[in-house]
Amino acid sequence: MNGGPRRPPLAQSGVPVGALQGALAAEHAAVWVYALMGAFVPGTLNGRLNEAATAHQARRDATERILIDAGAPPVPPEPGYLTPQPVTDAASALRLAIIAETDVAAAWRSVVERSPADADLRGTALEALTEAAVRATRWRATASATPLTVPFPGAP
Repeated sequence: MNGGPRRPPLAQSGVPVGALQGALAAEHAAVWVYALMGAFVPGTLNGRLNEAATAHQARRDATERILIDAGAPPVPPEPGYLTPQPVTDAASALRLAIIAETDVAAAWRSVVERSPADADLRGTALEALTEAAVRATRWRATASATPLTVPFPGAP
């Protein structure tokens, strides 16, 4: 007999574990992307890089806590990630940041869609989706990419 608190089975907890694991994986990847970018972008962007990395680290840590509280072991980060194209300069690093933020927004949108009964989790997911969409827009502006915004961030 275990004297610890009983947790509801994952299927009954109401927590969309699969969607949260996907969001956590996207946050892990974003943290990695921002570390990589530091080698390629000018020092004038270091403040924005640090701010974005810190935001993703905090979101990653909070997501891990949600999963642990739901009784699910959080997915670990990959040792490395395959980028969609080689990162060789500032322009390709900025494109990668846009992709990472777009991926994060999509992952959090999935959590929003799968947590209708949990207002707190839904609010957290919506905040994460919004923050990722804003960062993606800012990186698009920095990269002079168009369009600057997308109509429904996180939508396929």
